[in-house]
Parts: sequence; structure tokens; C-alpha cells
Amino acid sequence: MSQNCHMGPFLMQDTNFGVLTGNNVETRFFKAGSIIFHQGDAANEMFVIRSGQVRIQLGNRTLAELSADAIFGEMALIDNEPRSATAIAVTDVELVPVSEKQFLFMVGQTPYFALKVMRVLAQRLRATSKTFG
Repeated sequence: MSQNCHMGPFLMQDTNFGVLTGNNVETRFFKAGSIIFHQGDAANEMFVIRSGQVRIQLGNRTLAELSADAIFGEMALIDNEPRSATAIAVTDVELVPVSEKQFLFMVGQTPYFALKVMRVLAQRLRATSKTFG
């Protein structure tokens, strides 16, 4: 995409969800090596990484390594299917859970949030296509 885009390169590439990790939010801690969720698990929340690193795996294949301000687990909230991969804490991690109710509210009330989630999905689809295509 051209750098001359009216939205500017920042808005076109913005997939940072750090705004959801502010003060006074519920967090969960996982020690390095802990399983956050397994492929096939039922899902009723997604997560924003407040600190640390998370690996997304399908079998023994690493699909992604994510760090602070990234989201994961969003697909299951969108399509109501079980988890499509396993999430593992690479380091000690602090996560902010986002319930399905919160997710649907943000998508409905904040179109920019929905666009950012779509950007993440598009980036992951492109990366998967390059890997397997």
C-alpha cells in the first residue's frame, strides 16, 4: 500500500491493542511453559498480552510468537468454534481477558476496534498463505 494513503501508514498498520491493557483491568498470569488453552477447547474469551510472549501452535508447528499488546483467541469469538490452535506461555505472561460480551460490545460500538481485529486476521491469513502456499 502506498505511503501516500489518506489514512497514513500508521492507521493502515495499527494492530496494537495496548489500550485494552490499562490500569484497573482484570489480568491473568501464566508461568513460562504453561498451556493457556488447547486446540479444541471451548472458548468464551480472547486475550490481550500485557507482558511476556505467547506461542500459538498447531500440533508441533509454531504458527506465531506474539508479544505485548497483541491479541489471540479472537477467532473462536467470531465463529463460535472451538480453539483452532494451542496457546503456550513462552515466558511468564500477564494477559487481559476480553469476554465475548465485551468483544461484541467493542465491535458494535467502536468500528476502529473491529477494523483492527480484521487487520490481525488478514495479516495472519497472509502469513499462513505464504507458509503453506
